[in-house]
Amino acid sequence: MAKRVQVVLSQDVYKLGRDGDLVEVAPGYARNFLLPQGLAQPVTRGVLKQVEFRRAREAARLVAEKEAAVARKTALETIGRFVIKKQVGEGEAIFGTVTNGDVAEAIQVATTQEVDRREITLPEIHKLGFYKVQVKLHADVTAEVEIQVAAL
Repeated sequence: MAKRVQVVLSQDVYKLGRDGDLVEVAPGYARNFLLPQGLAQPVTRGVLKQVEFRRAREAARLVAEKEAAVARKTALETIGRFVIKKQVGEGEAIFGTVTNGDVAEAIQVATTQEVDRREITLPEIHKLGFYKVQVKLHADVTAEVEIQVAAL
């Protein structure tokens, strides 16, 4: 069996790894493809230090991103209730339905925070009333807010 060599990727390589990853590959693959194409660098102490520095910087960025999401969650839950006005028919039934876009717009108007409508989970809403809505702000942070559907 051939010996494997370690290289640090300089760019994302499909089915191998992302930029900055330390990977083991066959020597011929490294020598004939990755290194000449500029997709990887041979492993040295300096390159390993750069990789560690990048990883530390990326970890710090992820922590800061999560802290910002927690702060946004606190702000949304402090406000607590958002009002969405819809046209009403018989029996408090609304015309149409309340969509994720309506909720995102109500949040943006009330807080000036932009929320991606695709990250909002809401139940089927066809009548006036109060409903609980989940807003995913980060992979680990989800805020639960209440919306009130009121008559226009």
